[in-house]
Amino acid sequence: MSEQILKLIYDFTKNYNDPSSKLALDENNKNLSIVIKNGNINLTLTIDPNQKNNYDELVNILKTNIVKIKGVLTVNIVLTSEKSSNHSNQENKRFKINTNNIIAIASGKGGVGKSTFAVNFAVALNNIGKNVGLLDADIYGPSIPRMMGISGKPELNSNKKLVPLERYDIKCMSIGFLIDVDTPTIWRGPMVMKALEQMFNGVEWGKLDYLIIDLPPGTGDAQLSLAQNSKLSGSIIISTPQDVALIDARKGINMFKKVNVPILGLVENMSYFICDQCNQKHYIFASGGAKKEA
Repeated sequence: MSEQILKLIYDFTKNYNDPSSKLALDENNKNLSIVIKNGNINLTLTIDPNQKNNYDELVNILKTNIVKIKGVLTVNIVLTSEKSSNHSNQENKRFKINTNNIIAIASGKGGVGKSTFAVNFAVALNNIGKNVGLLDADIYGPSIPRMMGISGKPELNSNKKLVPLERYDIKCMSIGFLIDVDTPTIWRGPMVMKALEQMFNGVEWGKLDYLIIDLPPGTGDAQLSLAQNSKLSGSIIISTPQDVALIDARKGINMFKKVNVPILGLVENMSYFICDQCNQKHYIFASGGAKKEA
């Protein structure tokens, strides 16, 4: 039902152009985001704040007509803006690393196998001859040390940079290397961002073909800052088949679209298990949800 409503909304909005960019308000417009939940429509349009008055008529037209679409209960339209380009250029200088590609592994919620995929993806790239680094950016729940079987602590080199620990010829860095395994990370946003910046700029990564970033689950400040400031080559979204996970995965997809990061793929974990007794596939979390979403 939501997909049908979304199509009807785009069928209407594509007839109008953004007053500033002159781009059509269709599904290809990266400044337009539409989220539907139980018939309630949240439409977000990123604009130049200096041009806000030019959008008043457009907002009224969209709201008046979208609410008439069958299945729509309420319509909320939000105009938002990004930071100025000068500020963005300063931010882009925060996260520097010598690599050809940076790929973020993300999920809308925890427990869907994001870190498991990140580890296996890094190992697979290494197996085809690529020089790979693996950055555990999940500050509150680092799991890369356990999954990679590493328990040591990184040392400082002569340049006062941390030397990443290696396993399977993959350079790894995680906050889990620096704190005790049972110690909770009770940090506010600025401290989290400082730690992430340190794991980028304060680590002797060397020259890499790929840096794989295991992002925290969700779409908070840490995820957004990394997406904007680390010059991502692309992102891979991890989900499970059920609707609850896909709803959150959709939020992650929309976040990357808003910051112009390509979505390289949507991976469905926990699709089924094969019973030892009957040797049949059992779809315990529904079936094909991620494929339909893609």
